[in-house]
Amino acid sequence: MTKIVELKTNQLLLRQWQKEDFPLFAKINYDSVVMEYYPSVLSEDESNAMAHKFESLISERSWGFWAVELIDENKFIGFVGLHKPTYELPVTPCIEIGWRLAKEYWGKGYATEAARVALKFAFEELGLNEVYSFTSVSNKKSWSVMVRLGMQNTGANFEHPIIPESHPLREHVLYKITKAQWKNTVP
Repeated sequence: MTKIVELKTNQLLLRQWQKEDFPLFAKINYDSVVMEYYPSVLSEDESNAMAHKFESLISERSWGFWAVELIDENKFIGFVGLHKPTYELPVTPCIEIGWRLAKEYWGKGYATEAARVALKFAFEELGLNEVYSFTSVSNKKSWSVMVRLGMQNTGANFEHPIIPESHPLREHVLYKITKAQWKNTVP
């Protein structure tokens, strides 16, 4: 059996998904503000399927899009982590870093804090040489997290293959950080 990796910061625990997370995750995925840069909000069934997939991938690999828990409040606030996209991108095969938090936890540095520990794991434990992140060209909030992480805009925007062709969110920016760049950002 694969040992599940948990990552911890001063404020956050990145851990395996629990049944109690699913209704809170469904609430996040149904929030039109949180989902502004996605083609649509998710139904409870769609959200649960996504959480089950994340849980399954972590069980299989030991890492993935971890559930994020605010330690002091013992509360699930969203996900942050690493993923190997299964659809064709200009840089596949690759590992991406991504996040989605409940809006009441935005602007507190949690996405950046959790992503930093995930990058440390990616480079030090998985031995990766680079990690990518991407989002809709209009999602400036995610761009700013990428920049705070030390990621660089590759300038290679692309059409996201799972977003319909005529959809205004189809064009995505592509950010990247190498292991050497990451080492320069570590305090």
